[in-house]
Amino acid sequence: MSKALESYLSKAKEDGIIAGVIGLGGSGGTSLISFALKSLQIGIPKLIVSTVASGQTESYIGTSDVILFPSIVDVCGINSVSRVILSNAGAAFAGMVVGRLETLKDSCDFNGKPTVGLTMFGVTTPCVNAVKERLLKEGYETLVFHATGVGGKAMESLVKEGFIQGVLDITTTEVADYLIGGVMACDSTRFDAIIEKRIPLVLSVGAVGMVNFGSKDTIPSNFHGRNIYEHNKQVSLMRTTVEENKKIAHFIADKINNSSAKVRVCLPRNGVSALDAPGKSFYDPKATATLIEELQKAIQLNNDRQVKVYSYHINDPEFAEELVNSFLEITPKDTDSCGPKLVLAETSQDLRKMGRFCMAGRGSLAGLLPFADANAIVLEMANEVLPVSSIFYVPADSQS
Repeated sequence: MSKALESYLSKAKEDGIIAGVIGLGGSGGTSLISFALKSLQIGIPKLIVSTVASGQTESYIGTSDVILFPSIVDVCGINSVSRVILSNAGAAFAGMVVGRLETLKDSCDFNGKPTVGLTMFGVTTPCVNAVKERLLKEGYETLVFHATGVGGKAMESLVKEGFIQGVLDITTTEVADYLIGGVMACDSTRFDAIIEKRIPLVLSVGAVGMVNFGSKDTIPSNFHGRNIYEHNKQVSLMRTTVEENKKIAHFIADKINNSSAKVRVCLPRNGVSALDAPGKSFYDPKATATLIEELQKAIQLNNDRQVKVYSYHINDPEFAEELVNSFLEITPKDTDSCGPKLVLAETSQDLRKMGRFCMAGRGSLAGLLPFADANAIVLEMANEVLPVSSIFYVPADSQS
């Protein structure tokens, strides 16, 4: 049933007739519905009134923007409580749909800025903030992801969907958790989406000198006696060892060696986090040096794949500048330099930007309805306003 719903929603999206999806259920219903809703792109309103809308919800939400709305009582008829809950859920969903339609109506003036994904942790915040500010000045939009396991997955999900055109993966601490057994781990597919999409990548090793756990009493017994730092009552950190840094380096190198895109690996010799500095709890020059040396040895260099080592700490402003310089070095200077193209919209939903319905005197939301073949109408409009000598077919989600 989940597959059938996913197929139906995919077809509805292609036909341009879906404005949002709402469902309700217990654990079974939530599982069935959420599986299909997660396949829809970010931005389409999706809400589930659910009996399991608290606690461990990652399996239902994943990296999507599905909203779980607590049902309070079981989904079993209408009563004084469920009537209020369902009414509120319906009103919230209607507000999201109307708000999105209004946003789409006003979205003709797209700023056209390329979008770059950044990964950040508290201990790499100064670096990421400096990179973000520089990128904004260079004309880029930035999306910052908290490297908590889910953060990296969310970033790579957006890379797959085409929302992100470049990545500065500054904080790769999720790899340490994955390999050593922390609670903020990625999985074996980390970096794969970035490599498959062949988008520019600048990679660093922010916070790989630590593994994340919950409160101190949750740390596995085999790690007792290690260098532990209590970040707060809920989060404990463990310093990685020389041998663990070798494993981290080889995981990253194996991924990077599979890339055929432009990659720059930028390494800070003087420390990989705010805690890896003189006088701080995780300052361990030998472990950090091992990480850098192993990456230099393991990564296979070519014109597109290079490793750069700097005598800076990761949070030094100079290192942030070098990260952005490396990104600009491998990023096309002018993404619009390919000459004029005629872009054929894939669905009638895209005609809201073409003006045809407005010229015909219809409301601006008419473009969201399946009136006609979008490609045929756009071509017809093109013949009215310019001679067409050649047509490039560009899918609606293309980055061209």
